[in-house]
Parts: sequence; structure tokens; C-alpha cells
Amino acid sequence: MHHFTKMNGAGNDFILLDNRDLSLNLPAATIAHWCDRHRGIGADGVLLLEPAATAGADFRMRYFNSDGGEAEMCGNGARCFARFARHASGCGDALCFETQAGIIRAQIEGEAVSLIMSEPKDMSEPVDLDIGGVNFTIHAVNTGVPHAVIFTDNLERADVAGLGSAIRHHLHFAPKGANVNFVQVLAPGHIAIRTFERGVEAETLACGTGVVASALVAHRTVGSSPPVLVNVRGGDTLRVNFHLSGTVYQNVTLTGPADFVFEGGIDG
Repeated sequence: MHHFTKMNGAGNDFILLDNRDLSLNLPAATIAHWCDRHRGIGADGVLLLEPAATAGADFRMRYFNSDGGEAEMCGNGARCFARFARHASGCGDALCFETQAGIIRAQIEGEAVSLIMSEPKDMSEPVDLDIGGVNFTIHAVNTGVPHAVIFTDNLERADVAGLGSAIRHHLHFAPKGANVNFVQVLAPGHIAIRTFERGVEAETLACGTGVVASALVAHRTVGSSPPVLVNVRGGDTLRVNFHLSGTVYQNVTLTGPADFVFEGGIDG
């Protein structure tokens, strides 16, 4: 029997387990079964709390998408991970942890968490991609995982499932693909997004690294000054702050909720 904690960050939900003794070795099929919303616990992914291997880090965060594949980073998951790590270990409100995308620093602020993200990379000039005979202007940046960003004037009518899947699998983003964010500018410094997530292969209620990617692209494209407020599908508004040094984004922070939902046990 495995003890787990269910959490959500802005509607992006996760199963968290304490693996500091490194006793868990979860097959992809088990993770996919646990994340199944009809036959399992139900979640967008699984997070494991493990001991750090890097000097100066308090813990290691491992993140698995709901298909069982391990991913580099998850912003909403990282906020949940920070509160879970404090709950499990008794550490303080400030902590840092390893991810495949680099060291993440977190500050717990009540039920919210602020993350100092790894520096974004691979921000490219927009490209026009042919999707079903129609050209779409796509922006790209890696904020821990690769993201594509596309602007729309009507977020509610955006074809997140169809167009999102087509862009996610486009050869331009091969071989790993990318998360796809549809962005509508609401006001200066305020945007709304919907995200199609790889590994989940569907729209999720929020995506933390997608929030950051969309905020940075909005700043670069339409001049949204920091902090940028980002409305997500789950109904929350997250805050992205940053400093621009020349053309390099530094001190990128993501602030938003991280909520405990319930605890339980499940057979492996």
C-alpha cells in the first residue's frame, strides 16, 4: 500500500509521494493507471519527493505526466511539491530542489508559493507553420519544458484540442514536441491562456511553465510589463515577474496557489 497526497495548483492536479528512502520504482503503466480519472485516483501527473544529489539543494523533484513519461519540469507541480516537501520533512518556508530543468527555489507564502524559475532558453523569432493548409504564427520558448505560444482574439473559441494537438506534434518541435498555449491579451500586463499539454495529450486547467512562457512572449510581442497577470482555465490568476537584462530574461518568478486536497492509500 502506497500512501499518497492529492494536491492541485490552479486546477492542475497531482499525486505526490514521499520517496526519500528511494523505495519506489513506479512503472509507466502504474503511473498512468493512478492518473486515470475513471479507474484510478485521477491526476495530471505524479510527483516524487526524493533526496537531493546536488550540493546546496534540499530535495529532488521528479515529475511524471499522466501517460507515465517523465518530464523535465512542471511549474504548478513545483509549487505543490514545495508545500508537500515542507509538510513531509518539517523544513522551513524557503527551500530549493533539483529538477531536470535545473535548481528551483521556492518561498512558501501561506497557501501560495513563489518559485524562482530556471532561466528561459531557446526563445526564437516567431515562425509561420502550415497546419492543414492554414498558416499560424507560432512563438516558442523553453521555460523548463518547450512551449509554443499562439495569440488569439477569442480564447473561448480557440481549437485547443485540434490545433493544439497538431502544433504539439508538428515536425518543427520534433522529436519531443511542445506544450501549446493559446493566449488572449485582456489589458496591458494581463493575459488569459488555455494550454494543451504533451504527456496529458489534452487541455489542462493550468500549466505553470506555460503561464511563464506566455507571459514572456506577451512581454516580448505586445509589451506587457512585469508583473504579468495570467488567467488560467481553472479560474485562478497567477503572477509572473522578471527582469530583462538586454535580451535575457532573469529572476523569473511564478506565484500562485498550491492546495492540499486529500490523502489516501493505493495498492501498487
